[in-house]
Amino acid sequence: MGGKTLSIKTIVAIGIGAAVFVILGRFASIPTGVPNTNFDTSYGFLALMAIIFGPVAGGLIGLIGHTLKDFIFYGTPWWSWVVVSGLVGFIIGLASKKVNIESGVFNAKKIILFNVVQIIAQAVGWFAIAPTLDVLIYAEPVNKVYLQGVVAGGLNMVTVAVLGSLLLSIYAKTRSQSGSLTKDV
Repeated sequence: MGGKTLSIKTIVAIGIGAAVFVILGRFASIPTGVPNTNFDTSYGFLALMAIIFGPVAGGLIGLIGHTLKDFIFYGTPWWSWVVVSGLVGFIIGLASKKVNIESGVFNAKKIILFNVVQIIAQAVGWFAIAPTLDVLIYAEPVNKVYLQGVVAGGLNMVTVAVLGSLLLSIYAKTRSQSGSLTKDV
């Protein structure tokens, strides 16, 4: 069989991850007062999944989850933001090998690396790409969409720094550390 394929475990993780993204986006988000912009916990979960399952899973969870959330709750996907959710998940997932959460170690060096990557991903996605696409695709007012992008991106950075780091720390503690006497079955 040629090329790399996704494992059944990763495909299941994408499906479950997208569903949890929808649920968190609907029931665990707080309006900010800026139109259509929420404090959204789903990005902390997206970061966890991207680090555990890698960039393809992270990208697909963000893309599918945001598409479904928008479709279910607003009637139509807002494609500029959907694309950025996928991009953010993908970029965070690129750090998965360096973070190596399966080692059971999520120390200060790995926390800093994780957060530098997620902050760069969020800044590029929400401060630049999403608002620019809003203007190009939907002819939205520039001042409105850049404000939305800055608010969403800033809040997502904080959510991922706090919730994402916490979830990864908890997850790491469930993994066997190299050299430990615990054996995975």
